[in-house]
Amino acid sequence: MASPHTVLPGQNVPAGLLPDLKRPSKTLAIGPGLKFAPPSAVNATSAGIPSIDRRKNLVWIENNGHGRVSGLELSQSWSSLSQMYAPAVGDLVIAIVRHSSVDFFHCSLSSYTSLAILGQLSFEGVNRRTRPMLQPGSVVYGRVCFASTHMDPEIECVHPSTGKAEGLGELKGGMLFDISLGMARRLMMANTREDGGVILLEELGEKGARFEIAVGRNGKVWINSDSIRATTAIGKALQEIDYEGQSIAAQEKTVKKVLKCFPN
Repeated sequence: MASPHTVLPGQNVPAGLLPDLKRPSKTLAIGPGLKFAPPSAVNATSAGIPSIDRRKNLVWIENNGHGRVSGLELSQSWSSLSQMYAPAVGDLVIAIVRHSSVDFFHCSLSSYTSLAILGQLSFEGVNRRTRPMLQPGSVVYGRVCFASTHMDPEIECVHPSTGKAEGLGELKGGMLFDISLGMARRLMMANTREDGGVILLEELGEKGARFEIAVGRNGKVWINSDSIRATTAIGKALQEIDYEGQSIAAQEKTVKKVLKCFPN
């Protein structure tokens, strides 16, 4: 849930906007865009609107990453900073292979993070003879398994418990689109319509449109369908919804436009 109060970098988040700090059973969890300032203050490190999940006792800063926050126009430098993805263990990300070494692929997560390492054996059912031969420019869907402010992040393409891919691995074909970190989070919610306010993908699926999609917490979305026109239409529509902050009514019109791009 987001409050209507906008904060700028360096400002304290008003105590009334924070989850209940007196709950002994749960520790306050601070997400992206915030830092703890002892003894009890929470400071903003990026501009945006404090969003709260009281069930998880979690607070974070939400913004669209396009230099606009609740009617405010931010400078280009602040807009770029708001889009800095900070890897966190468990995040699903879309990475682009830049180069390889003896045992690792070195992958880009965003323009502002150091290259992540992906073990060449971190795929389902592979060994040194059958490991994938990913070339520079290859796109993979992985999970962050190690993150530190002092070391390069590490990703893997298998579930740590089962050793199965479960949808992770190389993404072949399709197209890659950039979206804001806030939009990526909305698309990854269990109920994108009710919780994320995005109906495009659900409406397309209900109307029989065939496509594949993978969303990365690092602000990237991969889309594949039977035609380049349809793939491009979906990607551009998501970017428009993100940038323009489209309402549900506006998205319904966008859905109709996108459906026209699918082959009959």
